[in-house]
Amino acid sequence: MSHIVAPSVLSADFGNLQRDVEMINASKAQWFHVDIMDGVFVPNISFGFPVLKALQKHAKKPLDVHLMIVDPDRYIHDFKNAGAHVLTVHYEACTHLHRSVQAIKAAGMKAGVAINPHTPVEVLNDMLPDIDLVCMMSVNPGFGGQKFIENTYRKITRLKEMIAAHNSSTLIEIDGGVDMNNYSKLIHTGADVLVAGNTVFSSANPAQTIEQLVLG
Repeated sequence: MSHIVAPSVLSADFGNLQRDVEMINASKAQWFHVDIMDGVFVPNISFGFPVLKALQKHAKKPLDVHLMIVDPDRYIHDFKNAGAHVLTVHYEACTHLHRSVQAIKAAGMKAGVAINPHTPVEVLNDMLPDIDLVCMMSVNPGFGGQKFIENTYRKITRLKEMIAAHNSSTLIEIDGGVDMNNYSKLIHTGADVLVAGNTVFSSANPAQTIEQLVLG
């Protein structure tokens, strides 16, 4: 399978959101990545359901929704109704992770689990057969434009081995600090999905940058 590029809407121009959404629609990107932050689990607040529903109205590609919030189980059906195709919860935020993953799947979405940079991939070993996607945070979650954490490559390699051992089809998503200097190495190391925010939206030609990321 070729890799997926998911531009992060958090880095878009909110004064021209529809324009940026239509740019992604017309680009070679395969997904939209949408970060939901509550100011509790992470030290930042992003948009909620009204903005997500507005995105759903104009987006012509799947919405990959990343919940950086406490108690995500309360909102699973709300995010389904707001248009999420993939719904990712944090390992660190879920007391009963298996229950959360099953609830996401029962609601008709693909289930993702995110892990913070300090969390070893081994904590997901027993869950891998049930997880559609692992979102590996390669910066500390909460803010865009941070420096990529180099240990991510080692974690990708280890997670790839674990996925193969389970004969699972779980995708590995890298979120944070993905840029034109490291994207190719990430793909070759084993990343299946690249989240790119600042790299895309600070580019002079975002669609061209997306195309380069897609071509690998």
